[in-house]
Amino acid sequence: MILATGATWGICAASTAAVIGRPFRLPEAIWAVTGAVLLLLFGLMPLPSAVGAVAKGLDVYLFLIGMMLLSEVARAEGLFDWIAATAAIHARGSTARLFALVYVTGIVTTTFLSNDATAVVLTPAVYAAAKKAKADPLPLLFACALIANAASFVLPISNPANLVLYGGKMPPLGQWFASFALPSLASIVVTFLVLRWLERKRLAGTCVSTVERPPLTKGGKAAFAGIVATAGVLLVVSALDIELGLPTAIAGIATTLIVCAIARSSPVALLKDISWSVLPLVAGLFVLVEALNLTGVIGHVADAIRTASADPAQASAVAGTVLAFASNLMNNLPAGLVASTAVTQAQPPQLVVDGLLIGVDLGPNLSITGSLATILWLQAIRREGEDVGFWRFLKIGAVAMPLALAAALGARIVLG
Repeated sequence: MILATGATWGICAASTAAVIGRPFRLPEAIWAVTGAVLLLLFGLMPLPSAVGAVAKGLDVYLFLIGMMLLSEVARAEGLFDWIAATAAIHARGSTARLFALVYVTGIVTTTFLSNDATAVVLTPAVYAAAKKAKADPLPLLFACALIANAASFVLPISNPANLVLYGGKMPPLGQWFASFALPSLASIVVTFLVLRWLERKRLAGTCVSTVERPPLTKGGKAAFAGIVATAGVLLVVSALDIELGLPTAIAGIATTLIVCAIARSSPVALLKDISWSVLPLVAGLFVLVEALNLTGVIGHVADAIRTASADPAQASAVAGTVLAFASNLMNNLPAGLVASTAVTQAQPPQLVVDGLLIGVDLGPNLSITGSLATILWLQAIRREGEDVGFWRFLKIGAVAMPLALAAALGARIVLG
């Protein structure tokens, strides 16, 4: 038993390290799936348990499918180019102003469409804006990556990890705002100030504002309407405590079919350009976490939470901090799943649960593999010819994440 447990932990650790390091520059999904397959081949995990783990991610897969469809149809119809030109014009020649516009847009997108939407939908538009304005794209792209996590607990729908952590039983919106309005504000402001300071040299100077902005096509207008309608649908289903995946997928499919009909184009070509590898990546991560669960690790986590909860304020700070850093070791979706199961067993005070949520949402700003949103962001910028390595991101995250995390957890503890 001890040997099997050690082997399970070894495979999970090696697979996670490979996802982070991308040996031979192979996609992250290959390493996550390889780890899951090895667990099965060596008899360390029963096949039914692996199938069940994959099934747990169904809502996440559907959510991602919808968002990726919305992003690709918007790209194909020139919506991103139009948004880019609009941003460049309103920046009025100031790179710093363009940065602030991108950050505010990221707040709105994350709040009402989720952090994954910021990575998938907003990032290509921001890259296009940087090119049109002849500005250094990296500070603007970093703004997309960091705000996607920093603003991801403004609303329950702002991050799929929120639904994972609360096990599909979200608090009422009034209670949510009472708990997270101030911590969200602290997270957003501190992240902005830190990133603005770290990138101050790249943001100095001017950019081009006299760019051509072609009018939106009918297909582009339909794509924009589909994105806005999707945001409305997500708000409604969230208020009704309905899982977000299926409504998002339906909205994405409907928007794609309508836009293709208007533009008289085939959806087949559009589907070929979507980065489908993110789906097996998520499935592989869920299998790895389930394997860890079978070794009894979640029971130990629950015991630790139960013991620490004698002092809720201290437990909230410690649990949130530990989960924030742990999310960078296994990705925040599976980390949130571990925490959710442990919370169900331990039944800690609400303050502790809220601290865990802040940790699982904000912690991934430390590294490029901390959240699915950041991985999607990486795929989006690679598609545009840019890339950010582990250490380049860590130089930003190592400053921005701890300061924002301390501010957000501190604000939540002050609220009591």
